[in-house]
Amino acid sequence: MIIYGIKNCDTCRKAMKWLDEAGIAYRFHDFRKDGLAPEELAKWLAAIDRDVLINRRGTTYRQLDDKAKAALAGEEPAAVLLGAPTLMKRPIFACEGTYLVGFGDAQKAALKDLAG
Repeated sequence: MIIYGIKNCDTCRKAMKWLDEAGIAYRFHDFRKDGLAPEELAKWLAAIDRDVLINRRGTTYRQLDDKAKAALAGEEPAAVLLGAPTLMKRPIFACEGTYLVGFGDAQKAALKDLAG
């Protein structure tokens, strides 16, 4: 399992602590430090609804110009997301072609199922 996020994200830290306590193995991938491969993002865009993937409530989104916001809603959001990966909700869990976004009760249950 790979967790994608940023090191200073409170939700990512909570998720990693929970996984450690549950004995679930994972690898953390920091968007800012490690970057994000366009191929991986393409998989996410194919598998995850944009309304789930894109964080429209964050500072990064609010600072975008209208052209970038239109690109996120249009056919080619990848360029904007690769340029500002913090536009995506965090954490993103990737495990054998299954993707989960966020860290609530539903994600915890799904993570237990994936790990079991």
